[in-house]
Order: sequence, then structure tokens, then C-alpha cells
Amino acid sequence: MLPGSRGAMTDSNSRDPRGVLIVLEGLDGAGTTTQAHALHDRLTVRGRAAHVTREPSDGPVGRLIREMLVGGHAIPGQKIDQATFGLLFAADRLDHLQREVEPELARGAVVISDRWYHSSLAYQGTGAERAWIRDLNQRARRPDLTLLLRVHPEIAAKRRVAAGRAQELFEDLAMQRRVAAGYEEVVAELTAAGERIEVLDGEQPLDAVAAAIDAAVAPLL
Repeated sequence: MLPGSRGAMTDSNSRDPRGVLIVLEGLDGAGTTTQAHALHDRLTVRGRAAHVTREPSDGPVGRLIREMLVGGHAIPGQKIDQATFGLLFAADRLDHLQREVEPELARGAVVISDRWYHSSLAYQGTGAERAWIRDLNQRARRPDLTLLLRVHPEIAAKRRVAAGRAQELFEDLAMQRRVAAGYEEVVAELTAAGERIEVLDGEQPLDAVAAAIDAAVAPLL
């Protein structure tokens, strides 16, 4: 069963009507972090309560994942199994919901998350069976809106280099090409299951991408 379909992820009927969850997704270098913070700032200036967050989260499980992504806790002579990451990301997501996301939604905030379960399906789903990843994330809250910033893997790689970022576990070009294809599959699957996802051109100038995000978010506010 797909995330967001009946009986899987938390559906809209159980949401707190006051808060809105918006997710930005895309390859590393797509601009999700920049645009998440920019959207938060624009909403705040307009007088709307807003909260920006990210995954992996800043909670205890999320911190462990971040350490592992840059080579911490490595197994000598071996790669850490993709299934391990699938389990950790799912655990972090539920912890993230309880610690940070749900309290902000309950106070009526627009919560803007830099990544959500779509990343697990696109990233870990390339190395572990995607159906299993979906099952792990059945209790994750379905976003009110997900925005995928589509950027070619080669463009995203150039942006990461320009930013001086050290390469993380999932960031080699071959992997990013597989992830880009994974995102396209995930968007098609979840859209067919009734989830609201919009794909935006993340290669446009920052202001143009911001304007497209505002236009997509406006109906929710």
C-alpha cells in the first residue's frame, strides 16, 4: 500500500485543522534548504506563524544519522547496510513528529520541512525494497503539500562543489542519477494515491523558484 493511501500514512481527516505541513524535496543541491528558510522568512514577515525544520532532524536519532552520513560510526572494510538507514530514518521521522512537528502544528504554525518520507523512498528505496520503506513509514504524517524542486543531477553536483560541501554517503553522481529517477517514480506513485505534490523547476533563478513556491502554497493559507 502506498504512503498516503487509505490505511497507510496519517490522512487529512486526523490532522489538526490549525496547522499546515509543507515539505520541500529534491536532490542534494536542489535548493531545498535555501528555499525552506526563505519561505519561512516570507511567511513570518506577513504575520503568519511559521516553523522551519529538516530531516534528518536535530533530535537524537537525526544527529546519529548525520554522523553516519559523513563517515562516523563506519564499519571497517564495509559499507553500512541501506536497510539500517531505512530503519533509522523511519525512527527519526516519528521522533521528529512527536518532538517538533506536531507541537508546532498544534499551535497553528505553517511547518516547512526540508525533506520528509519522500526522501527515504527515493534514496533508501534505490538500495532496499521500496515497499518495505513504505511500510516503515506508514505512521508518518502526510504533508498538506509537497514541492519537488527538480534539478538535473549534474547541476546539483556543480552546486555542491561551488558551496564547498564535503561529499556525503549518497552524493556521488551515479547515486544521484538513480535517486533522481527514484523521485520521479515516487511522485507518480504518491500522486496516483491522492497525495498533493507539485514539481517545480529548481534550475530557475532563486527569485523565480521562490515565486513558484509562493504560488503553490497560497491556496493553503
